[in-house]
Amino acid sequence: MSWPIGSLLFLATVIGMEAFAYAAHRWVMHGPGWFLHASHHRKRHGAWEWNDLYAAIFAVPSFLLIFGGLQLGWWPGLVWIGAGIAAYGAIYFGFHDVIVHQRIPTRYLPRSAYMKRIVQSHRLHHVVETREGNVSFGFLVAPRPEALKAELKRRGRQGVRAPEAAPDSKRALAEK
Repeated sequence: MSWPIGSLLFLATVIGMEAFAYAAHRWVMHGPGWFLHASHHRKRHGAWEWNDLYAAIFAVPSFLLIFGGLQLGWWPGLVWIGAGIAAYGAIYFGFHDVIVHQRIPTRYLPRSAYMKRIVQSHRLHHVVETREGNVSFGFLVAPRPEALKAELKRRGRQGVRAPEAAPDSKRALAEK
């Protein structure tokens, strides 16, 4: 397969993965897959959470497509598709785990309007701790935070976690 055609297939896959990730997040992770994803909506203790298994689950098709295309004589375009899936996974890891959730310490602060929007939209997704009532299921394409706040308000803030008390407030409550 030619490089230009393969590159287009790769790019189309990376773009298409955002739609796939939206659907998987909304209807699988917040549906029957909640038993793994719920750990991501709670405070994490330690380096890992059950939700991390989704990275391994989504890596399997990428690996199979690349391996099949390179070693098993499958259609060569599958290598480009598998690489596109892997690239989306790497982009997602960088944005989601490193920038938004800061699972790897970094001094990065979002400055562009786009990066601020992604971070705010994802944080608004996490204010809801139940599987229902969430907003913003995509990641690289995120709705405006104002629209998400309005939707949460329209829903009566269903499932929104109570704000944590400040350390001084917790101490004052403990002394009473």
